[in-house]
Amino acid sequence: MLFNGYGLAQERPVWENDFRERFSKVVDDIEKRHHITIQYDSAKLAQLWVAFAQWQYRTTPAQTLTNVLAPLPLTYRQLDDSTYRITSYEYFRKHPEEGAQELARLMASYRTLSQWKSRSGDLSSCIRETLGLQRIHRTPVTAAVKNSKRQYDGYTVENIAIETLPGFYLAGSLYVPTGHSGKLPAMLCPNGHFVSGRYRPDHQLRCAMLARMGVIAVSYDLVGYGESILQLEESDHRRSLTATIQTINNLRMLDFIYGLAAVDTSRIGITGASGGGSQSILVTALDDRIKLSVPVVMVSSYFSGGCPCETGAGHHFCGGGTNNVEIAAMAAPRPQLLISDGNDWTADFPAIDLPYLKQVYSLYNQEDLIQNVHLPNDKHDYGPAKRQAMYAFVAEHFSLETPPFKDPSGHFSEEGCVVEEEAKLYTFEMDSQKLPANALHGFAQLQEALR
Repeated sequence: MLFNGYGLAQERPVWENDFRERFSKVVDDIEKRHHITIQYDSAKLAQLWVAFAQWQYRTTPAQTLTNVLAPLPLTYRQLDDSTYRITSYEYFRKHPEEGAQELARLMASYRTLSQWKSRSGDLSSCIRETLGLQRIHRTPVTAAVKNSKRQYDGYTVENIAIETLPGFYLAGSLYVPTGHSGKLPAMLCPNGHFVSGRYRPDHQLRCAMLARMGVIAVSYDLVGYGESILQLEESDHRRSLTATIQTINNLRMLDFIYGLAAVDTSRIGITGASGGGSQSILVTALDDRIKLSVPVVMVSSYFSGGCPCETGAGHHFCGGGTNNVEIAAMAAPRPQLLISDGNDWTADFPAIDLPYLKQVYSLYNQEDLIQNVHLPNDKHDYGPAKRQAMYAFVAEHFSLETPPFKDPSGHFSEEGCVVEEEAKLYTFEMDSQKLPANALHGFAQLQEALR
């Protein structure tokens, strides 16, 4: 029998012997040897054949599974002390112990503040070059389109679009407090990989609540999401170049917010969940105009992001290799709250990643400015408990008066926040005919605009 690339049996001379065993038998054997339970898709994998399996067994389940699965190509996740799940290999995911080892290696390379600043500066330069940002310069940005301002209790919502590259328009919604005097803080709210994008209720609620608290908030589409499909295809989101375009979109939206007369430029922050968290740490690392950041359910030393828009440019290879925790550390010593949960890749954040970040912040003697709220029973979202933690953090560091916005139990009340119908948030009414005259169409034209 012969084998294809996935270990499937084919005809071969009977005199050849490579200690072939069916995958299901190998799994049973590993379970007995290590006293563990292994979950896998038996319909797809049970009929695989594994060569020399027993020669690849080691003293721990992790070592054994790594050796046996690597040629297939498969990998595993450890669900608890004695349960493992076999999955397809993912280039963007490592094992938790690998993440811990990488953080230890990184920390050993910079024991002083000057060493860390040198490392951080090198990473920033490399990331900019890798993403192609050296061609993008800070220039004032004004909204190319503004329309449909709505008035609610304590805030307004207005649909906007800014031109981030020649002919490419980033649509969003601007939430502005009413009844406040003086310059106001601002928060960028990039969207993550969630159904309905920035139109979903929890995204609207957090922007509206921030506005009621006295913070100008702006939400905007991912590439290939929302109104960007008027210029691109949804599938364009998973192109490697999208990592560059999305970063440019964030930086240009920061230019827009920074230029608003009502904004206090010493109090600009950013928060997003999942893919929005990836954008949050990257923009904060690259631009010191961001003074506060709240990445949610994203930052992990062993998971870089499952979309090419997060990992496709290769900036994680900068400096001999980096990860999202080190990129998050580049925010130091600015205030940063990282929110994690028990049901995704941030489950190990308090044990593995937070100590490293504390060490980096301690180089500035600002260890108290890096915080973590871990919600072990929460899932991968920007749910109510996560929003509560973010509101409190923003209020503390932006010096906001919070009593008017809290209920008798001391929680921030979102009761006055309005969740609008999706169509109300459209800048171009989902009609390509309403785009500006110079609007480009298709990814090829977007590539040319970037050149």
